[in-house]
Amino acid sequence: MELIRGLHNLRPRHRNSVVTIGNFDGVHRGHQAILDQLKTHARAHDLPAVVVIFEPQPREYFAGDQAPPRLTRLSDKVRLLAAHGADRVLCLPFNRRLRELSAREFIDRVLIEGLGVRHLVVGDDFRFGCDRAGDFELLRRVGEESGYSLEHTRTFTLDNERVSSSRVRTLLASGNFLQAARLLGRPWQLHGRVIRDRQLGRTIGVPTANVPLLTGPMALRGVYAVLTELEDGRRLPGVANIGWRPTVGGERPVLEVHLFDFNECLYGRIMTVMPCARLRGEMTFDGIETLKRWMADDIARARDFFSRSIPTHDDFGAADLPLASAPLAATLSPNDSEDG
Repeated sequence: MELIRGLHNLRPRHRNSVVTIGNFDGVHRGHQAILDQLKTHARAHDLPAVVVIFEPQPREYFAGDQAPPRLTRLSDKVRLLAAHGADRVLCLPFNRRLRELSAREFIDRVLIEGLGVRHLVVGDDFRFGCDRAGDFELLRRVGEESGYSLEHTRTFTLDNERVSSSRVRTLLASGNFLQAARLLGRPWQLHGRVIRDRQLGRTIGVPTANVPLLTGPMALRGVYAVLTELEDGRRLPGVANIGWRPTVGGERPVLEVHLFDFNECLYGRIMTVMPCARLRGEMTFDGIETLKRWMADDIARARDFFSRSIPTHDDFGAADLPLASAPLAATLSPNDSEDG
């Protein structure tokens, strides 16, 4: 799979392709259905399957911190797009220059001149170009003039509801990780490289492996019982805090994971963390001693959760969920307040 950053990196060999366009945040099962359409046509005509995405996502550009939280970082999105059949991903910087392109200019510069599109797969409600003036009908008319064919995406539903990124976000926020995994086709995960941080956890008897997170709106924020997968394939239960650490003056969002009965050094290693149950929201405490008492309670409740069941694929009724064991959905404290 090839990642192309910006129109200026397109080459003649990138022309003649089957293309789809979108945010693909989460690469959920609705997105996967679109990718199946794309891949089917591409394979039938021996052409590359190309996905066009934007960075930042358009709503992030316009709304900033008021934009919906991301489900996937760019690197994770690209990896998932490749896993579901994309041969190339064209990532366009969403900036003033792109925003001011008219709909016809977008078609000409990106699709026709840049990618030499032969077939296009988009939703029939797809809007694009300056002031979102472009639509499916314009794409159809230009396609008739320019020689590319056009196909609308098929709606993918579960339980008679359309699968969408916003629906996944709602499920995650409510602690319904099982249902979110059904929509995603895999457990929702955070992963990254463990850094050497302030090591505060060690000084209070709760060592943590810390992974920095992107600033901006967060899909989850609080304390969770988690399964953590290490690089060697081991999957270990633990408890994690996701957030800004307001009690100790945190300056950036961090994923902090305490693994039960584990004392190995993880600095520099990649770990994947799967939330299984929401324990409480992020809170500001009046001092370290109060924080220690709450952390002890969090650990006890997470241990109790895992003593009753170590989640597996069977909890989802789907043995083919990729990447890691599927966590069981649970919300242990749905009504606590979040003040941090």
